[in-house]
Amino acid sequence: MHHRLLPRFVPGRSVALPLALALGVGISGTALAQGQPSAAPALSSPLPAGAGGAPVAGVPSGSGAGYHSPNSPVAPLPQRNDVIPWSVLTDLTKKTTKDGILPVFNDAQKGMDKTTQRIQGFMMPLDAKATQTHFLLTSVPLTCSFCLPGGPESMVEVKAKTPVRYSLEPVVVEGRFTVLHNDQYGLYYRVVEAVPVK
Repeated sequence: MHHRLLPRFVPGRSVALPLALALGVGISGTALAQGQPSAAPALSSPLPAGAGGAPVAGVPSGSGAGYHSPNSPVAPLPQRNDVIPWSVLTDLTKKTTKDGILPVFNDAQKGMDKTTQRIQGFMMPLDAKATQTHFLLTSVPLTCSFCLPGGPESMVEVKAKTPVRYSLEPVVVEGRFTVLHNDQYGLYYRVVEAVPVK
Protein backbone atom coordinates (compact mmCIF):
# COMPACT_ATOMS: atom_id res chain seq x y z
CA MET A 1 0.00 0.00 0.00
CA HIS A 2 1.42 3.39 -0.94
CA HIS A 3 1.60 6.50 1.23
CA ARG A 4 -0.46 8.53 -1.22
CA LEU A 5 -3.55 7.03 0.39
CA LEU A 6 -2.86 8.55 3.79
CA PRO A 7 -5.07 11.60 4.42
CA ARG A 8 -3.77 14.82 5.95
CA PHE A 9 -4.98 15.79 9.39
CA VAL A 10 -8.13 17.91 9.24
CA PRO A 11 -9.22 20.02 12.22
CA GLY A 12 -11.99 18.42 14.26
CA ARG A 13 -11.72 15.03 12.56
CA SER A 14 -10.03 11.88 13.72
CA VAL A 15 -7.24 10.55 11.54
CA ALA A 16 -7.65 6.90 12.52
CA LEU A 17 -11.02 6.17 10.89
CA PRO A 18 -10.28 7.91 7.54
CA LEU A 19 -6.82 6.35 7.61
CA ALA A 20 -8.28 2.89 8.14
CA LEU A 21 -10.89 3.50 5.47
CA ALA A 22 -8.29 4.74 3.00
CA LEU A 23 -6.10 1.74 3.71
CA GLY A 24 -9.01 -0.69 3.65
CA VAL A 25 -8.20 -2.46 6.91
CA GLY A 26 -10.17 -3.55 9.91
CA ILE A 27 -13.30 -1.40 9.60
CA SER A 28 -15.81 -2.59 7.04
CA GLY A 29 -14.74 -6.08 6.13
CA THR A 30 -13.24 -7.50 2.98
CA ALA A 31 -14.80 -5.21 0.38
CA LEU A 32 -12.35 -2.39 1.07
CA ALA A 33 -9.43 -4.76 1.47
CA GLN A 34 -10.15 -6.08 -2.02
CA GLY A 35 -10.51 -2.60 -3.48
CA GLN A 36 -14.26 -2.84 -3.95
CA PRO A 37 -16.46 0.12 -3.06
CA SER A 38 -18.43 -0.11 0.15
CA ALA A 39 -21.68 1.74 0.82
CA ALA A 40 -20.76 2.70 4.38
CA PRO A 41 -18.31 1.55 7.00
CA ALA A 42 -19.73 -0.89 9.52
CA LEU A 43 -18.47 -1.58 13.01
CA SER A 44 -17.16 -5.07 13.53
CA SER A 45 -19.48 -5.41 16.51
CA PRO A 46 -22.55 -3.35 17.39
CA LEU A 47 -22.47 -0.83 20.20
CA PRO A 48 -24.80 -1.50 23.10
CA ALA A 49 -27.65 0.94 23.67
CA GLY A 50 -26.32 4.25 24.98
CA ALA A 51 -22.64 3.48 24.31
CA GLY A 52 -20.34 5.57 22.17
CA GLY A 53 -22.81 8.43 21.69
CA ALA A 54 -21.03 11.30 23.34
CA PRO A 55 -17.32 12.05 23.12
CA VAL A 56 -15.22 11.94 26.25
CA ALA A 57 -15.55 15.20 28.19
CA GLY A 58 -12.76 17.68 27.52
CA VAL A 59 -11.16 15.67 24.68
CA PRO A 60 -11.90 17.07 21.22
CA SER A 61 -12.35 14.49 18.49
CA GLY A 62 -9.17 13.83 16.55
CA SER A 63 -6.74 14.91 19.25
CA GLY A 64 -4.88 13.42 22.16
CA ALA A 65 -4.08 9.80 22.90
CA GLY A 66 -7.58 8.49 22.32
CA TYR A 67 -9.84 6.90 24.90
CA HIS A 68 -9.71 3.24 25.89
CA SER A 69 -13.09 2.45 27.43
CA PRO A 70 -13.30 0.24 30.50
CA ASN A 71 -16.07 -1.59 28.55
CA SER A 72 -13.56 -2.61 25.88
CA PRO A 73 -13.09 -6.34 25.29
CA VAL A 74 -9.44 -5.52 24.46
CA ALA A 75 -7.12 -4.98 27.43
CA PRO A 76 -5.32 -1.62 27.58
CA LEU A 77 -1.59 -1.37 27.12
CA PRO A 78 0.29 -2.89 30.06
CA GLN A 79 2.57 -0.68 32.13
CA ARG A 80 6.19 -0.90 30.96
CA ASN A 81 9.17 1.15 32.10
CA ASP A 82 11.25 0.48 28.98
CA VAL A 83 8.99 2.27 26.43
CA ILE A 84 8.09 5.88 25.71
CA PRO A 85 4.75 6.52 27.43
CA TRP A 86 1.99 7.75 25.11
CA SER A 87 1.46 10.63 27.54
CA VAL A 88 4.90 11.94 26.48
CA LEU A 89 4.09 11.65 22.76
CA THR A 90 0.65 13.24 23.03
CA ASP A 91 1.76 16.18 25.22
CA LEU A 92 2.14 18.71 22.44
CA THR A 93 0.42 21.72 21.01
CA LYS A 94 -0.54 22.36 17.42
CA LYS A 95 -0.50 25.41 15.22
CA THR A 96 -2.79 26.11 12.29
CA THR A 97 -1.20 27.28 9.06
CA LYS A 98 -2.60 27.80 5.58
CA ASP A 99 -1.44 24.25 4.76
CA GLY A 100 -3.06 22.53 7.76
CA ILE A 101 -2.32 21.77 11.37
CA LEU A 102 1.31 21.28 12.36
CA PRO A 103 2.73 19.87 15.59
CA VAL A 104 4.71 22.03 18.02
CA PHE A 105 7.01 19.61 19.82
CA ASN A 106 8.20 20.21 23.37
CA ASP A 107 11.83 19.84 24.53
CA ALA A 108 11.39 16.22 25.64
CA GLN A 109 10.06 15.20 22.22
CA LYS A 110 12.75 17.15 20.38
CA GLY A 111 15.37 15.48 22.58
CA MET A 112 14.25 12.02 21.43
CA ASP A 113 14.64 12.92 17.74
CA LYS A 114 17.09 10.63 15.93
CA THR A 115 17.69 8.47 19.02
CA THR A 116 16.99 4.79 19.62
CA GLN A 117 13.67 4.37 21.43
CA ARG A 118 11.09 1.69 22.25
CA ILE A 119 7.41 2.17 21.43
CA GLN A 120 4.48 0.04 22.60
CA GLY A 121 1.11 0.10 20.88
CA PHE A 122 -1.60 -1.69 18.96
CA MET A 123 -0.66 -2.66 15.42
CA MET A 124 -2.54 -1.21 12.47
CA PRO A 125 -1.29 -3.19 9.47
CA LEU A 126 -0.79 -1.50 6.12
CA ASP A 127 -0.68 -4.76 4.17
CA ALA A 128 -2.75 -7.96 4.24
CA LYS A 129 0.06 -10.24 5.39
CA ALA A 130 0.78 -12.23 8.55
CA THR A 131 4.00 -10.25 9.07
CA GLN A 132 4.44 -6.53 8.57
CA THR A 133 7.44 -4.37 7.72
CA HIS A 134 5.45 -1.11 7.44
CA PHE A 135 2.62 -0.39 9.87
CA LEU A 136 1.27 2.03 12.45
CA LEU A 137 1.30 1.63 16.21
CA THR A 138 -1.63 3.32 17.97
CA SER A 139 -2.32 4.13 21.60
CA VAL A 140 -5.79 2.53 21.55
CA PRO A 141 -6.92 -0.51 19.55
CA LEU A 142 -8.72 0.26 16.29
CA THR A 143 -10.53 -3.07 16.57
CA CYS A 144 -12.46 -1.87 19.63
CA SER A 145 -15.83 -0.21 18.98
CA PHE A 146 -15.77 1.17 22.56
CA CYS A 147 -12.45 3.01 22.06
CA LEU A 148 -12.29 6.50 20.55
CA PRO A 149 -9.25 6.99 18.31
CA GLY A 150 -6.97 9.91 19.01
CA GLY A 151 -5.23 12.34 16.73
CA PRO A 152 -2.00 11.94 14.76
CA GLU A 153 -0.07 12.23 18.03
CA SER A 154 -1.60 8.87 19.01
CA MET A 155 0.13 7.05 16.13
CA VAL A 156 3.70 6.15 15.24
CA GLU A 157 4.66 5.00 11.76
CA VAL A 158 6.97 1.99 11.91
CA LYS A 159 9.34 0.82 9.18
CA ALA A 160 10.72 -2.47 10.43
CA LYS A 161 14.15 -3.90 9.73
CA THR A 162 12.80 -7.40 10.39
CA PRO A 163 9.16 -8.42 9.83
CA VAL A 164 6.84 -8.14 12.83
CA ARG A 165 4.01 -10.67 13.21
CA TYR A 166 0.55 -9.08 13.21
CA SER A 167 -1.15 -9.32 16.58
CA LEU A 168 -4.25 -8.00 18.30
CA GLU A 169 -2.12 -7.92 21.46
CA PRO A 170 0.19 -4.96 22.14
CA VAL A 171 3.41 -4.85 20.12
CA VAL A 172 6.76 -3.36 21.21
CA VAL A 173 9.40 -2.25 18.72
CA GLU A 174 12.78 -0.59 19.06
CA GLY A 175 14.34 1.60 16.42
CA ARG A 176 15.50 5.06 15.39
CA PHE A 177 12.82 7.53 16.49
CA THR A 178 12.12 10.68 14.46
CA VAL A 179 9.81 13.63 15.08
CA LEU A 180 8.15 14.86 11.89
CA HIS A 181 7.66 18.62 11.75
CA ASN A 182 5.72 18.80 8.48
CA ASP A 183 5.14 15.29 7.17
CA GLN A 184 3.30 15.21 3.85
CA TYR A 185 0.97 12.51 5.19
CA GLY A 186 0.11 14.29 8.44
CA LEU A 187 2.09 11.97 10.73
CA TYR A 188 4.01 13.28 13.76
CA TYR A 189 6.32 10.37 14.61
CA ARG A 190 8.24 7.61 12.80
CA VAL A 191 10.48 4.72 13.88
CA VAL A 192 12.80 3.22 11.26
CA GLU A 193 15.07 0.16 11.29
CA ALA A 194 12.70 -1.20 13.94
CA VAL A 195 12.97 -4.66 15.47
CA PRO A 196 10.36 -6.41 17.63
CA VAL A 197 11.03 -6.55 21.37
CA LYS A 198 9.51 -8.97 23.90
